[in-house]
Amino acid sequence: MFVIMAGEEKMEVNHCRGKPDNLSRKNSWIKLNVGGTVFMTTRTTLCRDPKSFLFRLIQDDPDLNTDKDDEGAYLIDRDPTYFGPVLNYLRHGRLVMNKDLAEEGVLEEAEFYNITELIKLVKDKIRERDAKQNQTHIKNVYRVLQFSEEELTQMVSTMSDGWKFEQLINIGSSYNYGSEDHAEFLCVVSKECPNIMNGEESTDRARVLQQKGSRM
Repeated sequence: MFVIMAGEEKMEVNHCRGKPDNLSRKNSWIKLNVGGTVFMTTRTTLCRDPKSFLFRLIQDDPDLNTDKDDEGAYLIDRDPTYFGPVLNYLRHGRLVMNKDLAEEGVLEEAEFYNITELIKLVKDKIRERDAKQNQTHIKNVYRVLQFSEEELTQMVSTMSDGWKFEQLINIGSSYNYGSEDHAEFLCVVSKECPNIMNGEESTDRARVLQQKGSRM
């Protein structure tokens, strides 16, 4: 339905049937009983998508087995929680939904009511949501290795791919053989990894050791 303005006068044309709307103001409003919840809207709104189930419903399509409740509302056995975004889309052409609603639920209803453009909008929103959730936040994960001077070469040769040296800290000698001191070292290494919870603990420990080594 669209409205033609002529000065202060309005003439409504019903696109649902392709002829002037001679219905009374009362009959231009439609009640929908969706899963026990009653929604009020207009014929104009429900006629926005001529291919939708709702358009066919108010045309009393003989192929639809349509029942009404005692108040004359069309009975639709669907979840009313997810019907709100569907109806609002028909009202203003935008997808608006509460944060506590799952996009998949709205998509299910959009597909049931066969509203093509709304289906596309919801699928785009799901893809955008999934892309954000799948983004990996890279951070440096640290490890602290303790070894003797003799073990340095072996440690370097056996280090896993992706790990790199950050700092080598001499912590002195832990044992003596005769007159020779054997130095002990702490080696701080790091690797870029997806964000993980225990990475923070390892990072904090490495930073403390690096600060300690810088003071030695």
